[in-house]
Amino acid sequence: QVQLVESGGGLVQAGGSLRLSCTASGRTFRTYTMGWFRQAPGKEHEFVASISRSGGSTYYADSMKGRFTISRDNAKNTVYLQMNSLKPDDTAVYYCAAREGTNIYYTTHQKYDFWGQGTQVTVSS
Repeated sequence: QVQLVESGGGLVQAGGSLRLSCTASGRTFRTYTMGWFRQAPGKEHEFVASISRSGGSTYYADSMKGRFTISRDNAKNTVYLQMNSLKPDDTAVYYCAAREGTNIYYTTHQKYDFWGQGTQVTVSS
């Protein structure tokens, strides 16, 4: 089992940037595929991005491509989400998640096994 703690959320103006971090407990972080999801008020969980165990492969939702970058540092048990050119529609609670399989192409939250508590990102217009 792994515990996940997100940080880095906040209030930013449209066009600005934020970097989210998610730190995992335990020594098995490198064995998990990691993902970021978000949930806006009244909406379902939305897939943002995922990254393979080694960090060598990444996958993005179409609307995030070119603006968001997922990365990980296995030595620090941390996965990151760099978000640039933020829009008001990006406002949501952002969650990191871990799954025990190797497939990075799952985009439904049910495929992920462990979740953080979320961090709020608010983009003002």
